[in-house]
Amino acid sequence: MSSTATRYERSQVPPPVSAEPPLPPPPKLRRRPALIAAAVVSICLGAILGGWAWTATTNTQEVLAARADIERGAIIEADDLVRVRVNSDPALKPVGASSLDSVVGQRAAVDIAAGSLLTPSSYADSVVPAEEMSVVGVALTSSQAPGMNLQTGDRVRVVATPAEGSEAPTGVPSFSEAEVVGVRVSDDTGQLVVDLLVPRAEAAALAAQIATGNVAIVLDSRAR
Repeated sequence: MSSTATRYERSQVPPPVSAEPPLPPPPKLRRRPALIAAAVVSICLGAILGGWAWTATTNTQEVLAARADIERGAIIEADDLVRVRVNSDPALKPVGASSLDSVVGQRAAVDIAAGSLLTPSSYADSVVPAEEMSVVGVALTSSQAPGMNLQTGDRVRVVATPAEGSEAPTGVPSFSEAEVVGVRVSDDTGQLVVDLLVPRAEAAALAAQIATGNVAIVLDSRAR
C-alpha cells in the first residue's frame, strides 16, 4: 500500500520548468538582387565622381585677371587684379598668379576689361608712345604695302611717292624711318591700317604726306 501511494504521488509531481525559454530558430536571410545592384551602382558612381573631381582640380591653374577696367597707359595696382582658377588650355597664355609682384607697377599696354585674363602682352615697362615720340596711322592699299604681312616691331620706311599723273622724282625719294606698333584691317574700307612710331619732330610732316595718299611702306628689318 505504501509503495503504491508513493508511486502515485511521484506521478502527480509536474516536470521541472526550464529557467530560460528556448531560442527561436535563426531567420532565413533573403537575397535581394535589386538592392545589391543598387549598391554596386552607387559605389561605381561615387568612384566616377571622385575621379572627375580630382581631374577637374588638377587640370586648373591660378592666373591673374582684371578686377576692374584698366585703361591703356595706367599703372597696374594690386587692387586692380584678382586671382582666378581656369582650366589649362595650350591655346591660352595667361599670366600665372605667382607673377603678381612683377606685374604690379607695370603699365597697361592695352585697354583691359574687367574680368579679362592678363597675358604677357597686356602690360609693359613703358607706354607707347614714350616722350619725344609719336604714333602716326597710315591706311594702305595692297599696292602701298609689302607683300609680307607687317607685324608689331617691324622696322619700316615710309616713302613719299609721286602724285598720280606727275613724273617720278629724280634721285632717291624722301622717306621717314618708323617702327610698326600696330596693324589692323579697317572695317569700313577694308584697307590695312598701320600704326607707326616715329620721332615727334617728324610726325607732323609725315602725317601731312600720308594725308595725300602718296606714300608706300618698305619693310627693312624684323630684328628684335
